[in-house]
Amino acid sequence: MFRQLLRHTTTIALISLLGATAVQAAEAPGMRMGVRGEITGVSPDSLKVHVNSGENVVIQLTPDTKVRAVTLANIEDIKPGSYIGSAAIPQEDGTLKALEVHVFPPELAGSGDGHRPFDLAKGSSMTNGSVGDLVVSNGRVLTVNYKGGQQKILVPEDVPIVNLTPGDRSLLKVGVKIVTFVTQSADGTLTAQSISAGKDGVKPPM
Repeated sequence: MFRQLLRHTTTIALISLLGATAVQAAEAPGMRMGVRGEITGVSPDSLKVHVNSGENVVIQLTPDTKVRAVTLANIEDIKPGSYIGSAAIPQEDGTLKALEVHVFPPELAGSGDGHRPFDLAKGSSMTNGSVGDLVVSNGRVLTVNYKGGQQKILVPEDVPIVNLTPGDRSLLKVGVKIVTFVTQSADGTLTAQSISAGKDGVKPPM
């Protein structure tokens, strides 16, 4: 009875912490979901994270957990052929308005290729693909091509643009801002699949 109550309490806490994605994860353990916050503790096998919503969680690390560094970039770093990702929300005309843009290095081209729902904001999506066209003089519009489709993404002047590069666990320090995608086991344990860690004070925007 106590174990059932503890498991129920853990699930409710995660639902409160992570929102609708956690509701789905609670129904289907192993689903991938995003956790965004600041590292408050580091050990060889786990991180303590103060999440943006105010909660504190422990996230397990494995030998397969990928770590990437997030550094500042600008629109001039994006060229035709650049491989990027962008969280965005739909506009009335069917195009997308970027919430953020991250630029992959050539060795990470192809990562997460496609267009799918995302959890950064209500109704948001994530598009990863290759830039086919870049119009800077007329509203900063990116044409992003991926296997099976294409999206046009408007990038407002105030939208953060960052580089996403391969990193290692030396980036994982107390005070560093991170975005980590985790899976939740049936007992509520969170395990990091990948971590994007801000470098030199950068806050990952994705």
